[in-house]
Amino acid sequence: MTPQSYNSYNYSYVFGEQPKRQYRIRWSQKEVKHIGIAAALVIGIGFSIGVYGNLSGSFWPQWTGDIMAVFAVIMTTSFLVHEIAHKVMAQKSGMWAEFRLTTWGALLTLFSVFLPFKMIAPGAMMIGGQTPSDKNYLKISIAGVITNMIFGVTFLFLTFALPVSTYSGMLMFSAYINSFMALFNLIPFGVLDGYKIFSMNKLVWVLAFIPSVALSVITYLLM
Repeated sequence: MTPQSYNSYNYSYVFGEQPKRQYRIRWSQKEVKHIGIAAALVIGIGFSIGVYGNLSGSFWPQWTGDIMAVFAVIMTTSFLVHEIAHKVMAQKSGMWAEFRLTTWGALLTLFSVFLPFKMIAPGAMMIGGQTPSDKNYLKISIAGVITNMIFGVTFLFLTFALPVSTYSGMLMFSAYINSFMALFNLIPFGVLDGYKIFSMNKLVWVLAFIPSVALSVITYLLM
């Protein structure tokens, strides 16, 4: 298998009045609608990766429709859990946090369904409230990366724990994709999580970056 090209997702802050601390996760109808549309777009990306992988000869044996469907669910879950992890940590810190589609991000994600290059950026977690403490800000920033690393390790384990089957290659590819998502988001640049983490605590960034590099290299070589 060969890796695809990916752009990732992020979140943004809008500082303002601090809401009351929340002890349960809150969802609005608007947010649920936006998440549903984003999920549909990412599902399309999942199927598209399978189709282009088959056409290019990157996947052998070639993926069947059911393998593509499972991978699309994995891709969508990886994306949503990353975003929800930011939301959970933000709301536990007493901040407002809801997912919103972005026009250009959603359009680019839609267009990339039909292109070899894949863009996964239909929207972002919007976070508002007073500036959180450094500790909470760090937790919010690193939460998404940790979820992708956990998924990467989990799918790597399942690849070897389960009997060899036509799904084995897809599970290893899923491990690689999640590892790469974690690594990409840790790049200390622009709006990526890595820039926020690196700016706040370089040691934490290093402790997250090194295993994400190792996991990405291992899963890539094993594909």
